[in-house]
Amino acid sequence: MKIRMLVMSLAVGAFLFTACNDNKKKEEEARLEKEKMEMEQKKADEEAAMKAQMEFEQNTIAAKAMSNDQFSTLVSALQSAELAETFKNEGEYTVFAPTNAAFDKVPKNTLTTLMKPENKSQLQNLLKYHVVEGEWKADAVIKAINDNNNAYKVTTLAGENITLSLKDGNVMLKDAKGKTATVVMADVDASNGVIHGIDAVVMPKA
Repeated sequence: MKIRMLVMSLAVGAFLFTACNDNKKKEEEARLEKEKMEMEQKKADEEAAMKAQMEFEQNTIAAKAMSNDQFSTLVSALQSAELAETFKNEGEYTVFAPTNAAFDKVPKNTLTTLMKPENKSQLQNLLKYHVVEGEWKADAVIKAINDNNNAYKVTTLAGENITLSLKDGNVMLKDAKGKTATVVMADVDASNGVIHGIDAVVMPKA
């Protein structure tokens, strides 16, 4: 009887020991599986973030301008003024971008002088005069003009105003010197704003 009890005790002990080991093994497997899933999720999140960043960079205002032959002079001006990087970053901007034809209307000597390193601050001010903070698509611009008796003033990054109006269905810009430009290309959508191409370079007071 005692031998039988001893055998049974040993059997129960072995069973409990095996069960305990099985539980530990399952817990360890569960822990490893959880870690694996967390690592896979982290990797997926990192890849998604990298993809989103790449898509953002490929569609910034700077990238859109660089990929459009009509804005090559503007891109050169932005690079000379060290402003190109600004439009590669996050934010929301509306750029009234002079086309190459618009820059062709500027006297060659004036443009050459502006591009010189010693005139960088003046060039920066001129280019900032074409930029408004926030994203203003064409429909929003037109609504604002209509809501303000066909004369909507916007403050540019240069700190000076441009007056927007409508003429024959086209959005017009009037600069500080009273000269005008017409939007000839609307709603070039970018990841950090929007570009509207204009047919003349607008000029600030300074």
